[in-house]
Amino acid sequence: MSDDVIALESVVKQYGSPPVTAVDDVSLTVRRGELVAIVGPSGSGKSSLLNIMGTLDRADSGLVAVDGHDVAALSDDQLSALRAHRIGFVFQQFHLDEGSAALDNVADGMLYSGATVPDRRARAAEMLDRVGLAKRQDHRPNQLSGGERQRVAIARALVADPPLILADEPTGNLDQHSGAAVVELLHELNASGTAIVVITHDVELAAALPRRVSIRDGRVVGDERGAS
Repeated sequence: MSDDVIALESVVKQYGSPPVTAVDDVSLTVRRGELVAIVGPSGSGKSSLLNIMGTLDRADSGLVAVDGHDVAALSDDQLSALRAHRIGFVFQQFHLDEGSAALDNVADGMLYSGATVPDRRARAAEMLDRVGLAKRQDHRPNQLSGGERQRVAIARALVADPPLILADEPTGNLDQHSGAAVVELLHELNASGTAIVVITHDVELAAALPRRVSIRDGRVVGDERGAS
């Protein structure tokens, strides 16, 4: 098993006509159990890079490997399976089903796992307890605070026990207190062995994480490790 949960080598991604280069010759590895911020201003290529790391987009050139799997060699169905089992996503907008309780929102993270409905719901209850929402599992998203909704989203990302979590601006819609609580939770989850990549424009959030990869104009311009 590779020590790298993400490996990018000379990756390029362009969009539009005439083409605009969103990811420009990026080489980057994320090891198992790392907690990494990818930080840069709006339009720097962060979201495009997230989409490539999450196999939501294919690179135009270069190597992309996720958990040891060469993405270019996989069919669309195989990529869907890779996402279902190897990658958890957390988004700024939460993307929860407003008509479903927190428990069912989390259980949906295992829809493609082959597990039975009772097993999915039991696992979802465990994950909600892990993120401190055991008493809120029957609440719908509109009955939860922003911080609680993000915790539900994190529980959903974790429910299939992926080795990698990709978090896109996870504190972007939260107040300072709720955002700090989510960051603390990410640290706790990382300490248990989950690799987490946080995409953010927030330099303070990035500074609170042990590794900071800076991106500008689609290129990696800095990679710092250690306490800030």
